[in-house]
Amino acid sequence: MTYPDNILYKVTKPARYTGGEWNSIVKDWDKTRIRIVLSYPDIYEIGMSNMALPILYELLNGQPDVLAERVHAPWPDMEAAIQKAGIPLLSLETKHPLKDFDIIGFSLGYELTYTNVLNMLHLAQIPVLAAERGDSHPVVIAGGICALNPEPMSDFIDFFVIGEGEETLPKLVDSFRDWKQQGRGAPKSQLLRQVATIPGIYVPCLYQVEYMADGLIKSITPTVPEAKPTVQRQIVTKLPPPVTMPVVPYMEVVQDRGAIEIQRGCSRGCRFCQAGIVYRPVRERPQPEVLQAAEDLIANCGYNHLSLASLSTNDYHGIDELVTSLSHHNNLTISLPSLRIDNSSVRLMNSMPSRRKTGLTFAPEAGSERLRQAINKNLSEDEILGTAATAFDRGYLSLKLYFMLGLPTETTEDIEDIIQLVAKIQSLGTKAKGKKPQIRLSISTFVPKPHTPFQWVAQDKEQQINSKHELLKTGLRRRGIKLSWQDPKLSLLEATLSRGDRRLGKVIHRAWQLGATFDAWSERSRYENWLRAFEEFKLEPGFYAHRERSLDETLPWGHIDAGVTTAFLKREYTRALEGKETPDCRYEACNVCGLQRWQPDCQKKYQRLSQDESETPV
Repeated sequence: MTYPDNILYKVTKPARYTGGEWNSIVKDWDKTRIRIVLSYPDIYEIGMSNMALPILYELLNGQPDVLAERVHAPWPDMEAAIQKAGIPLLSLETKHPLKDFDIIGFSLGYELTYTNVLNMLHLAQIPVLAAERGDSHPVVIAGGICALNPEPMSDFIDFFVIGEGEETLPKLVDSFRDWKQQGRGAPKSQLLRQVATIPGIYVPCLYQVEYMADGLIKSITPTVPEAKPTVQRQIVTKLPPPVTMPVVPYMEVVQDRGAIEIQRGCSRGCRFCQAGIVYRPVRERPQPEVLQAAEDLIANCGYNHLSLASLSTNDYHGIDELVTSLSHHNNLTISLPSLRIDNSSVRLMNSMPSRRKTGLTFAPEAGSERLRQAINKNLSEDEILGTAATAFDRGYLSLKLYFMLGLPTETTEDIEDIIQLVAKIQSLGTKAKGKKPQIRLSISTFVPKPHTPFQWVAQDKEQQINSKHELLKTGLRRRGIKLSWQDPKLSLLEATLSRGDRRLGKVIHRAWQLGATFDAWSERSRYENWLRAFEEFKLEPGFYAHRERSLDETLPWGHIDAGVTTAFLKREYTRALEGKETPDCRYEACNVCGLQRWQPDCQKKYQRLSQDESETPV
C-alpha cells in the first residue's frame, strides 16, 4: 500500500509522507519477525529533529529479526485526504499500515502533543483506548520526559518506558519475542505482566488509583505481584555510540544539520528545569569519540553544519579544544546550543568556523539577582552585562534573551528589573561599532513540572500573566527591541497536563473528539474544546495548575522514582523560598540528591562527603 499521487499532489509538503530518504533502513517485511514503528507525535519537520528516535531506530534495526520504521503526525490537509480515500496511516519505510505492526512507540516530549497520539491511532484504524484494543492489535508504548508522569496518558498507552531506553528496549524486545513465540494462544495480558518485571517499565492497567472526597489521590497500588510499588527511572552509565548515519531528510526540517550528543545531563540545578533534574547525572562523551563521529557524519550525510548537543555545553570538559579541532574542517559551521551566560561563551562562539556572525542566545530567566538566586540560576548582573558587552564588541548583530514570568517568589519589582536589565544591555549595544544590534526577548510562562523542586507550587493565573505582559510591553516599547510571548492559555493547558492524574484521560479523549489536535500550534489551538471537555467531566484546570500543593500530598507521579529523592526536592524548595543558592556538585561537594544510590561516580563523591563529615569535630 502507498499514498497515491493524486493525494500527494494536493497536500502541502508531500515529502513529509514519501519516505525513501538517504540512510533510511528498509528491511524485508516478510522475513523480519518483530516489526516496530517509532514516532514523535508531531509533523515530520519536528519529529525528524528529535535526537532520541534515531538512537532507538539504529538500536532496533541492529537486531536481525527486528525492523524499525518511522511515522509522523499528518498535517490536517493530509489527514483529510487519507480519510476521504479510506487509507490508513502508513509507515515511511515500507508504507505498511500501522495496524500491521507489532509495536507502536511514541516519544512524549511535550504535553501538547498528547491529542496527536490519539489522532494518529485513530487514523491508523486502531482503537484509541487501551482497554478496547484486543490481542490482535499492536502494543502501544511510550517513553520520553513526559512519561515521568504517565498518568494523564494511561488510558491510551499499554506500558511506559521510564528513563533512558538504550538498555531497557532490548529487554522489552526479548520479552516480546518470547511472548510471540508462544503463538496466538498467549493473551496480551500475559505480555503486560511479563514486561512489568523489567526495571523501568510501568504498566498502568496493573495499578489501582484511589481518590479522596476532595479529589486528592489517596493511593496508587499495584494489583498483581509483577508490578512494583515504585518504578525506577533507568539510567545508562555510559553514553551509547553516537548515531553517525542518521536518516537525511529530503526537505528542510527544524534542526537541519548533523547532531552529536557530547554530554547528557546537567548538574547546574536550576530549580524550574525538569530536564536538569531527570537527566542527571552528567555523562560526557570522550573527545576522540566526538571527533570521529563528526568525521563519520560529514562522510555519511554530507552535512556542513554540526550541532554539539548538550543541556549545558560550556560544562563539557575541553570544549575549547574540541571546537578548535573541529575548526580544521573547511566550510564547517558548528552550533553550540545551551550556552551559559559568561564571556567564555562569546570567546567560544568567536573561535568557531563560521562565514558570518549572526546572533547569540542566552537565558537569564529572571531580571533580578534575588530571583535568579531563588531559582538557582547563579548569574550576577555584572556577568550578564559583561557577556553582552563582549558580544557586541566582537561584532554580534543581535542577542536573543529568554525570560520567564510567574516564577515562585516573583514580585512586580522583578518584572521591572527585566525592563531595566534589557535597557542596560541595549545601552551597551548602542556603543558598539557599526550596525546597531537588535535585542529579541522571548517570554515564557513558568510551568511547574513533576520531579522538580517547584512541583508543589501554583502557576500564575491568566490575568496575572497578562498584567505582567502589559508591564513589559509598556516598559520595552522602544526601537531595537522585539518582544514575543506564549499564550497563557497554552501554558495553563501544559501545566494541567504536566501535573495531571489519571482522571485527565477522559478529558484528553473528549478534547480530541471535539477536534483538538496540534495544540501547540497557535493556528490550530482550540482552547474552548478543552474547556468544554473539562466541564463535561466536572474537572477544573485550576485544580491541577493553580493549586499550591502540600508537601505531604500524594502526587500523581509519586510512584515514579526519577532518581532524585523527594527529600532533596523539598530541601531545594525550602532553599528557593529562602533565596539560597545550591552549588554545582560537579565542582563542589555532593548535594545528596539521591543518585548516589546507584551511580558509581556519585557514590564515590557521597562517600568522601560522608567521611569528611564524620571527621569534622562537633
